[in-house]
Amino acid sequence: MRDRFVGCLLGGAVGDALGAPVEFLDYAEILERFGPAGITSYAPAYGRLGAITDDTQMTLFTAEGLIRRHVRLLTRGVASTEGMVAAAYARWFRTQSKPRPGFEEDEEGLGWLYSHADLHHRRGPGTTCLGALRAMTVRGDPARNNSKGCGGVMRMAPVGLVFGQGRGAPHETMTLGKSLAALTHGHPTGFIAAGALAVLIAEIVQGRGLVDALLVVHACLADEVDGRETEEALAQAESMAAKLPQDPATAIAHIGGGWIAEEALAIAVYCALTARDFAGGVIRAVNHGGDSDSTGSITGNILGALWGVDAIPTSFLEPLELREVITELAVDLATFLDWDIAETDDEGARPNRALRKRVWKKYPGY
Repeated sequence: MRDRFVGCLLGGAVGDALGAPVEFLDYAEILERFGPAGITSYAPAYGRLGAITDDTQMTLFTAEGLIRRHVRLLTRGVASTEGMVAAAYARWFRTQSKPRPGFEEDEEGLGWLYSHADLHHRRGPGTTCLGALRAMTVRGDPARNNSKGCGGVMRMAPVGLVFGQGRGAPHETMTLGKSLAALTHGHPTGFIAAGALAVLIAEIVQGRGLVDALLVVHACLADEVDGRETEEALAQAESMAAKLPQDPATAIAHIGGGWIAEEALAIAVYCALTARDFAGGVIRAVNHGGDSDSTGSITGNILGALWGVDAIPTSFLEPLELREVITELAVDLATFLDWDIAETDDEGARPNRALRKRVWKKYPGY
């Protein structure tokens, strides 16, 4: 399970970093610059090799928000998941711009993740995410826009990882994924596709194969009043994957560019279904004239969860920005539900006070 968690978050970061240099190029430009195979290894982006973008940044803050919600629940007795994750997004927003009035926190409250200076760089942050967080007056309130951009789905893997520990039913996973994506994206498809990714990741880390996990996703989508766009996009991706051999770039072009939520998810599913190995899957996912870093990131999340961290080539891992931080956060995400930090247990026993102090310093529950 821990290998799947680390594989999922590192895999997403690898796909993100691989796609970053070509995000705004059309397919012909990618081939002209990198040759007939397209981009197959890291190229310089944001002044370095292996640079992550806002996709990975927001994924990390999603994970942190989920952990800090649990810490608050055990130490304070009450916590809103939407409110705590919105607070995490506010901290990400602070790394990108000046903090909004009312969203400042003292330095101790900013926590361990925020303390990493390499996160304090603008890496193409989505205007929808920035605008929604800037406009948010109450932490946890849904966004008041009609965007179905992929900025909700690309950060939702941590929800699937947490629920993949057997802590909730698929429909609960879908519900939380939707509500957290709706913090920034108000169109139903924008948050339903995010919920679908969370369900997919949850089923995979419980040991289901990709095809069987997709059946669970389809069952959840069938119960969504507005789930048709996501359902149809996934069905198209699965149909394209079943028609191999064919040109992957042509198939991806039929699915879309990945700028909107259901297309980004569908492209990632297509690339995962047709992947023989991790590298081949993420390389396929970024070589198209669309939102390459997001489709690469989601594909990396899926394949990393499916095959574990050992499936990721060291040539991708070694230059990856913030690799150690991502790994440590993934391990914490895999273990935080078992931390002995409650005020008392069911029998009135005292918590591990030393652990409680360390956890609070790293992930303060406010």
